[in-house]
Amino acid sequence: MRERVTDAATPSPEEIGSPLRIANFRAYLIARFTMMVGQYAMMLIISWQTYTLSRQSGMDELAASGQLALIGLLQFLPLFVLSPFSGLVADRFDRKTVARLTIALQFLCAAALAYATYTGAITLVWLFSVAVVLGVVRAFNGPALSALAPNLVPKAILPNAIALSSIAWQTGMIVGPALGGYAYEAQPALPYAVAGVLFLVGILTISTIGKVPHSPITGAQRPIGQIIDGWRYVFRNRMVLGAITLDLMAVFLAGATALFSPFAYDILEVGETGLAQLAAAPAVGAAVTALWFSFRPLKTNVGPKMLWAVAAFGVATIIFGFSRSMPISLAALFVVGAADMFSVYIRQSLIQLHTPDEKRGRVSSASLLTISASNEGGDAFSGFLASILGPAMAVIVGGAGAIATVALWSRIFPVLRTTRTFDPPDELREEIPEEKLQERIP
Repeated sequence: MRERVTDAATPSPEEIGSPLRIANFRAYLIARFTMMVGQYAMMLIISWQTYTLSRQSGMDELAASGQLALIGLLQFLPLFVLSPFSGLVADRFDRKTVARLTIALQFLCAAALAYATYTGAITLVWLFSVAVVLGVVRAFNGPALSALAPNLVPKAILPNAIALSSIAWQTGMIVGPALGGYAYEAQPALPYAVAGVLFLVGILTISTIGKVPHSPITGAQRPIGQIIDGWRYVFRNRMVLGAITLDLMAVFLAGATALFSPFAYDILEVGETGLAQLAAAPAVGAAVTALWFSFRPLKTNVGPKMLWAVAAFGVATIIFGFSRSMPISLAALFVVGAADMFSVYIRQSLIQLHTPDEKRGRVSSASLLTISASNEGGDAFSGFLASILGPAMAVIVGGAGAIATVALWSRIFPVLRTTRTFDPPDELREEIPEEKLQERIP
């Protein structure tokens, strides 16, 4: 049985200081950043090549948008099938090892696409095949990394650590698409080559993390029973379920990012450079918001503020859909990213702090499944909707759907309206003893 740390023995955030003082967390942050830069550089170019190859083959705008729907579907299906099992893997096995293996597989995907692009052999079949592999890899990567972070810092500063982790993630989203777009202009295979190097850096960096405390699984002993235990916890905890599904529905409906390629190619006519700017704009807004929270953590009215942030996300998405001006489009996407990060920060903090460590992998897999349903599944939905209504109208309808989701969820999950702080229930106030964490460097 783990030792319970009483409130009197628990150091305050001021006494602990920044999560960056913890060597393990610094290594984690670098690995997460380099992986995200490589991943988003690669994903942007996969989308761009899919759309442009489709258009160059004679497909019209609607049919080419349908190919983007297929790319999203091919990434989502493996995540949907494997996420329950990947969460159990993150709880049963060493999370650091799982993360290393999944980053290594992403390196192989980047190398394959670099070769195919450089030799001129790249086709839709190549892109679709790699999309499937990336879906499998990300199913296991997400729960392992998400569940690893809370093991590296004391619970008192976990919201700060989540903000810093989100900065690494969002900064990767800024640098990755911009790097991918500009590198593609220089040499089409270059984005994939750079992504491969970054994945290698991520593997080496995460390998430097020392021994990580890991709570044993309790309850059911058979794997299927353990998976059911994790999902049962999600469905019984109204806070966790409401926060997860709010993001699922809002982002699934308002998937503007999935349609950047048709906006850059046909609507705004800004080419690869404009594509990189469109992809970077929401991430800039998100990174600014995350940076703000890393210095000024949110403390009050967290539930209502999350609902308002998702509503703002929907409004900004509608503005982007109507815009035919590049500056207005970039401004709208900046707000989209800022509002999304506001929501992400609150949601992730609530989920991590309201979940026992022994279930974090399985709960993270449930969260990943909804995130994947909203991202990759949302990409497929947006592409399908765009193939019927056109890209602009698909974005506008999706933004309106996100606003409607906020109104509905505030009624279905009233706990989201009444949650004032991040404080977890008393039974979850245990934390990993300080002496088991990586020794800090003064």
